[in-house]
Amino acid sequence: MCGIIGYVGSKNNTELGIRALKRLEYRGYDSAGMAIIEESGLESVKVSGKVDKLRDKLKETDFKGTPTLFHSRWSTHGGPTRENAHPQFDCKGEVAVVHNGIIENFTKIKERLIEEGHKFSSETDTEVIAHLIEKFYDGDLEEAVRKAINLLEGAYGLAVISTKEPDKIIAAKMSSPVVVSVNEAGGFVSSDPAAIVEHSKNMIFLEDEEIAIVTEDGFRIKDRDQNVLEKEEVEIDWDLKEAQKSGYDHFMMKEMMEQPKSIKDSIRGRITDDGDVKLGGLDEISHELESLEKLTILACGTSHFASMVGKYLIEEISGIPVEVGLASEFRYRKRPYDKKEGFLFVSQSGETADTLKALEEVKKRHALTLGIVNVVGSSIARKTDGGVYNHAGPEIGVASTKAFTSQLSILTLLAVYLGRQRDLSKPESAKILTELEQLPKKVESILENREEIKEKAERYKDYEHFLFMGRRYNYPTAMEGALKLKEISYIHAEGYSAAEMKHGPIALIDEDFPTFAVCLQSSVYGKMISNVEEIRARKGPMIVLATEGDEDIKNHSDDVIEIPQTMEVLSPVLAVVPFQLFAYYMAVLKGFDPDKPRNLSKVVTVE
Repeated sequence: MCGIIGYVGSKNNTELGIRALKRLEYRGYDSAGMAIIEESGLESVKVSGKVDKLRDKLKETDFKGTPTLFHSRWSTHGGPTRENAHPQFDCKGEVAVVHNGIIENFTKIKERLIEEGHKFSSETDTEVIAHLIEKFYDGDLEEAVRKAINLLEGAYGLAVISTKEPDKIIAAKMSSPVVVSVNEAGGFVSSDPAAIVEHSKNMIFLEDEEIAIVTEDGFRIKDRDQNVLEKEEVEIDWDLKEAQKSGYDHFMMKEMMEQPKSIKDSIRGRITDDGDVKLGGLDEISHELESLEKLTILACGTSHFASMVGKYLIEEISGIPVEVGLASEFRYRKRPYDKKEGFLFVSQSGETADTLKALEEVKKRHALTLGIVNVVGSSIARKTDGGVYNHAGPEIGVASTKAFTSQLSILTLLAVYLGRQRDLSKPESAKILTELEQLPKKVESILENREEIKEKAERYKDYEHFLFMGRRYNYPTAMEGALKLKEISYIHAEGYSAAEMKHGPIALIDEDFPTFAVCLQSSVYGKMISNVEEIRARKGPMIVLATEGDEDIKNHSDDVIEIPQTMEVLSPVLAVVPFQLFAYYMAVLKGFDPDKPRNLSKVVTVE
């Protein structure tokens, strides 16, 4: 969600903050702003709109001070106006606050502060933080911040500066990510490592209820009881070039084209020469995994659909019963916990708010927890008992692509790992793993034929509704295809199990409602053909995703997109790529920016 940048040091050029904020545009936002401490006092520039608009405004200034705060806001309380943009200030114009999260009790706090004479100028929940700090300030900014956040209910990642103590930034965290780093360039605070990786790969991730005091020369981290903590730096395993477009028009296309590499990176070093799987992040809990009798996978959005594929994989390959749930709903359920039940949390960012809340709920029950995350050092990675990193590199495009195929690859490894602990024979595991290693080349061949998919998009770009359908392993793939089209082209799309057509969705079918069907050579091929014919009988336009060499399928469709043959258990990794490309080209043809879909954020850090 909101992007936070704080800097204190000698590089007193506002372009540093703008560059950092630009690298957070993928998170989604609708306004931007900055504050800086100059010799004359606290100065600020805020805009409704894009970071480039803020950059243009700053060109009209000659700011040279430090520290600085920069912020991109995704609106919650109050619309995307200049007044509601961050930073927010106290009555005296001495304190500036930037904030990611939601303060649930801000209305009561605001009413009390107004009674005490405080004047508010925005509709935001954030502004109450600045006024509380003003109220509590008595010569110690750290203590004023501590007293202020003790009154807050909800989520916050925040950074604070004050003209009273202009040599520091105070940062604090509760259920919203904050990282800090200090090096020869100065002291940095951010809501996302991507913003400051240009200056440092070594970062400290704050935990809930921790406060950081950051100066040009160093930092201190304290817990809620004011104990100074010794925390290890985490090295971020990707560089700035990986977070740039590298000549592509959009990050989404770059990241789709990176999938052969990201799949390779996800499985590299994890497949042994003799047909086994080695997952170092699970070594310490291998005995607990051996005794698992049930696994529950929790995730949101695209990661949820990957988890649905994971259910099929793990049940079929390892024999362990698997439940898949939406993390956003899980903690509102009253369900029994099995003694030998483990929980797997899947998240690209490792910071998804609902998934973290579900993790916290599970940890209260002292159950075994696992994670599959892409961002090293993220909250889910730190809080689970064991897990696996994607190593897919930064994913900037809001619509997830390479993270999804990476997650599927790792879920396959996990399924084989768990299977080998049980009844899966070495020849069976070797067969799956050998085919898994062939997927990067097969994905590459699909990407090489992307112009064919672009032609299909040009043919169908004026339709307003789509149905995506598949069965078994590719039922979740169909749901992901529909989600991609909705996310970036704003076309209404439904993802369904083809088996459910006669239970309602077929009522929608007519000549203006195309269907995209996953009809691969598999155990459900005949069933899919029957569903395809049901739709064609009702004059529904039909695009079929088929296996290369399937000549008969052309008799059952208006358009065919072919993908290479693979094992059914691995087919979603290939099947999803044409869906990604189709959604991308539909968006571009309609004049939309696929990297920045309206109303969406890459990382959902508030509920």
